[in-house]
Formats: sequence, C-alpha cells, structure tokens
Amino acid sequence: MDHEKNPLLITRGIPGYDQIRAEHVEPAIRQVLKDAKERLSNMEKDMVPTWEGLIEPLNEMETPFEYAWAPVNHLLSVKNSDDLRKAHQLIQGEVMAFSLELRQNQKIYAALLEIKDSTEWGRLDQAQKRAIDLRIRDARMAGIGLEKKDRQEFNRIAQRLSELATAFSNHILDSTKAYEFIVREPKDTMGWPESLMQLASQSYNQKNNTDEASMEKGPWRITLDQPSFIPFMQYSCKRKHRETIYRAFITRASSGPSNNKGLMSEILDLRQKEAELLGFSSFAEMSLSLKMAANIPAVEEMFKELFEPARPYALQDFKEIQECAINAGSAEPMMQWDIAFWAERLREERFGYTDEDIKPYFPLPKVIDGLFDLSQRLFDIQITQSDSTDIPAWNKDVQFFDVFSNNRHIASFFLDPYSRPNEKRGGAWMDECLGRKKGRLPVVHLCCNSTPPIGEKPSLMGFREIETLFHEFGHGLQAMLTEIEYPDVSGINGVEWDAVELPSQFMENWCYHKATLMGMSSHIDTNEPLSEDLFNRIKKARTFRAGSLMMRQLEFGMTDMYLHHEYKPQGKETPFDVHRRIAEKTSVLPMLEENCFLCSFAHIFASASYAAGYYSYKWAEVLSSDAFAAFEEKGLDNEEEIHKQGKLFRETILACGGSRPAMEIFMAFRGRRPSTSALLAHSGLIQE
Repeated sequence: MDHEKNPLLITRGIPGYDQIRAEHVEPAIRQVLKDAKERLSNMEKDMVPTWEGLIEPLNEMETPFEYAWAPVNHLLSVKNSDDLRKAHQLIQGEVMAFSLELRQNQKIYAALLEIKDSTEWGRLDQAQKRAIDLRIRDARMAGIGLEKKDRQEFNRIAQRLSELATAFSNHILDSTKAYEFIVREPKDTMGWPESLMQLASQSYNQKNNTDEASMEKGPWRITLDQPSFIPFMQYSCKRKHRETIYRAFITRASSGPSNNKGLMSEILDLRQKEAELLGFSSFAEMSLSLKMAANIPAVEEMFKELFEPARPYALQDFKEIQECAINAGSAEPMMQWDIAFWAERLREERFGYTDEDIKPYFPLPKVIDGLFDLSQRLFDIQITQSDSTDIPAWNKDVQFFDVFSNNRHIASFFLDPYSRPNEKRGGAWMDECLGRKKGRLPVVHLCCNSTPPIGEKPSLMGFREIETLFHEFGHGLQAMLTEIEYPDVSGINGVEWDAVELPSQFMENWCYHKATLMGMSSHIDTNEPLSEDLFNRIKKARTFRAGSLMMRQLEFGMTDMYLHHEYKPQGKETPFDVHRRIAEKTSVLPMLEENCFLCSFAHIFASASYAAGYYSYKWAEVLSSDAFAAFEEKGLDNEEEIHKQGKLFRETILACGGSRPAMEIFMAFRGRRPSTSALLAHSGLIQE
C-alpha cells in the first residue's frame, strides 16, 4: 500500500481519523515497526551517550507510533468495530514485543547510565535529567535486569496482560451494547422526566432504524449506558423495572461470550508474577514505587483519615433515605435499586429542585463558553472553535478548538461530547493526540458521554455532566499548557499517576462558584440565567450524601489495594469475596449475591495505571481541594488576587508536567505539603 495513501503512515499534521480504516492498520504498523527496527539497529552501531545522540533519536523513533498506533487505540475507544478489533488484535502483540525490546535494550540502558556518570549530566537541565531518570526506571520496570529465562517469562506475561486488558474492555462494551429494556406501556413511564422519555424513544428509533417511537407513546428503550441508566434509576416509579435494570447493571460482562470472570483472575495472577519477577512482594508494591504516595501504609493512612469522619455521615444518609421512603408510603425494605430513587426524592424535598430543573439552563454550547471564560480569567488563555473545514474528526458531532496565549497559538483539542453506546466506551477521559515537543504544539482528545441532542434542541446538561466536562478539561489543560518540550516529561507524561487527577478535580470546584455557574447558564426557552435562589440550593446540595459517596470511592480503592497486595490468586477466596467483605465495612446494605461489579471495573482490570492505583482519585482530590483552598483564601471574587493565583497554578501544576516530582511541584504552588482538611471541609464531613 502506498505510504501517502495510508493515513497511518503520514507523520505530519493531525492524524487522519476520518480516513483511517481497519485495512490500513496491519500494513501501516508493520511498516512502522520495520523502520523503527532499522533505526534501532543503526543507533546500536554507533551509540552516542549524549542528549542529542541518544534521547533525541529515540524520540524521533517513537514519533511514527504516535501517528500510527495511538490513533488506532483512540478509535477503538470512540469508533469501535469488529473489523478494527480484529486488526488491532492481529498486530498488538508485535507492537508490545517491540516496546519491550526497546526498553530492555542493553546498549541504550548502558548509554543512559553513562550519561549520568559523565560531564554530559552537568550540562542538562532539570527536565532533561528527569526524562533520563524515568527512562532508566522504566527499563528496570521492564525487566532489563532479569536473566534470560526470567526475561522471557516477563515478556510473555506483559504480552498476555496487554491482550487481556483489551479483551476486558471490549467485553464491557459488548455487554453494555447487547442489553436493552423495552418499555411499551405509557403507564410504566410514571415519574420519568421528559428528557428521559425523549432519549429513550430516540434510542429505540436509532436502534431499529425506524421513526415508530415517539416521546408520548413509546416504545422506549433503556440501556446500561450512563445517560439512560442513571436517570432511569433516579426517576422510574416502577420498582420492579428498577430492580431488573439494576441487576443487569451489576452483572455486566459476567456471563456468556463477554464473561470477564476468567480474565479477571488471570490478570491478578499474572500481575503478581510480574511483580515477583521484578523483586516486589506484590503488584501493589510495584505500582506504588512509581507513584507519589510513599508506600502502602501511606495510602492506608489516607483511607483511615477519610473513612472515620465519613462513616457516620453515610449511616445518617441511609437513615434519612429510609425515612423519606416511609413517609411517602413505601412499605418495602430498602434495596439497592431503591437508593438512587429515594435519594433523588429526598434531594427534591430538601433542596426543592431536580437535575431536570437544572438541565434547561445549561445547553452545552453555553457551558462551553462559560468554561472558556473561566480559563481566560484564571490562566490568561483564549479558546476559539476552529474555522477550518478539513478537521479530520471521527464523528460528525466532534468539535475542534484552538488555544491561544498572548495572541499566540499554543495548543488545540478535540471535544467528543456525546454518548454513543454502540461504538464508544463508557465514562469520560482525556488522552493525547499529539504531545508537545520542540516544533510541535500539543493536541488532545476530550471525550465525554453526555446526553446527546434530542430533536432540534442542543444537549442539555445535568450538573454531573457539567462537572465531568470541567474535569476532563482540567486534564486537557495540563497537557496543553505545558512548557516542557521533552516528550517524556511534557504535559501529563512523567507525572506520578496519583497526582494526575489534581488539575481535573481542581476544575470541578469552579462549578460551585456563583459567578462561574450563573455566568454560563441560559434557559433554552427564555434565555434567563439561573436564579440566585436555585444557585444557592445547588450549592447547599453539594454535600448531599457526601459521606455515602466518599465511602463508595473508599470501597473501590480498598478493594483494589487488597486485590493487588494481599489477595492470593490460588487461595480459597475469590475477588468477589474480597469485594463483599470490604463492602461490609463501607456499604450500608449487604451486597447482592450475584453482584459482579468487578467484571465491569475497567479502571483496575483494563488499565495498568489505575491497578493498585484507584486510590489516586482520593489522593489527588486531597491535593486538588487543598489547591482550590489557596484560591478561596484569596477570595474567589477578588479578580486581581485570583489572577495572580491562577498564574502561579499555571506556572507550576500546569506548566511543569512531569519535569519534577509531583510533591515538589505541589509545594512550589502551595508553599507546604498537602492536608486532608480542605477535602473534608468541601465535602461537609467536618463538624463545625
């Protein structure tokens, strides 16, 4: 295939997502691998232990993979298809093998060590030194110090873990996509908000390629995708239907051709063996050696500091929900499928609004404008939608924006805002399209799963969807506003994983700032901004069930840590037993016997970064709350002081990337080590 005709072999501009097809994958990746191996062979003949002689050629060798392999992985997440999966699976092992070969290359490793021991080291700046240190560390974590037999076993494990992660993620997508619950009787939609009825009827028509369904008469199609599942559980008065949907949700990917049970056990077993080969007693110890948290006791201490104040509030939350149900005439014992429903009724009773009341005030375009205004206020950047007509997007709804600072173009990003359960994985994420390096500006992908537009109306955003957009944009800021031009430590690269969530969670705090939230509100019908009264109720509701939500995150983090530190894959206890035992401490209701949530826990089973690292959400939330408190101390409406604080945040947290240890960067911003007190205060878990 002609290089110029294969979009995966073009290494300039933005990857041609609109042109990439499954048949391009194998020939392109084989060519990229062939060229990289030739480059490596030439480097080995004349290895020069300097930055220009070693690191820069290595970075150049890796560039074609950014244009060929990274886009394939991105499309697997946003435009998944059987053909693309097959193409990815066919070549994945060869890419993984070369990656290991590169990290295990003895000549490169020796040259890296030689740089550290020579006069070359003294002329390098801090970021360059850290990039080299990280390459040395990664080589050791890739098994470069192992004897031949052990290294072969390590490589076999690494290959298999890569395959299992992809399969685990695909099974969740397949299982979610395969399930539907059709409601045909209008009486069974009692309690549904108009937006859910519109979404469910539109979903039915799209799935069946018909215009049979209407909002008023149905049929209505409910799926396990978040924009469908969450409002259904919150508003459906049909308790039996809630039970059916809930049971389907907690058993995703646990049976049939998409069963992840065996994969989960194999993943845990192989991770433990991988850790032992590298000299660690557990995978968690191996994971923590790369993170900001000093060790497992440090993580457990954080769990304890958050668990003890949160537990009484979680119990009180449950008691109040029970009382709400009883007062409304409910005679059934509270079950898992009742909690979201009655919690929403209690929220309505206590604060006088629902998420449905909020949505008309927050059309996506207006929210985007507000987010950009805040970014200008804090970080002195301007963002405009690109006026180019040839942006290579993978879907018609994808938008493309350019970022400017002092009238200089510094970055760009894609925004893929809507849920597409038939081809796009759930959740929300940011990843690099192109990282910053000398002569190249960063480009990132921001992917959400918000409620899509219905009919002629734009997407109307619930409050959680607004927070999610701000969250992912925070990740994007760190990738786009980096001032480091060395790829290994630019943007989010080289940042300890338990600090990666700091900018994203920091941005969420601004959703509760009056000027910010009200400034990006405009009722879809009247153009009226959010009323001050409704804003005050939203702010009061911020800590609603905060104890319960804190305990849920701790449950996931503690389960993850136990599975990767103390769990014995060949023992009598199953991973589900572990989860059930921990949930006895963290949950107000005993888990259902068939609960197989772990089979859809992609964070820790389809991602090596969050494995023994789910605690990172809370660890980074401690950092982000403490960072936001620095702005609160200045006064959030003191424009001059906020601008100064935003400049400092940009110059440290956002600009430095992974060029320095995360703790060092945090202390450069805050002037001290982080404290949990701000998070507990923001969560309403400190008694006044």
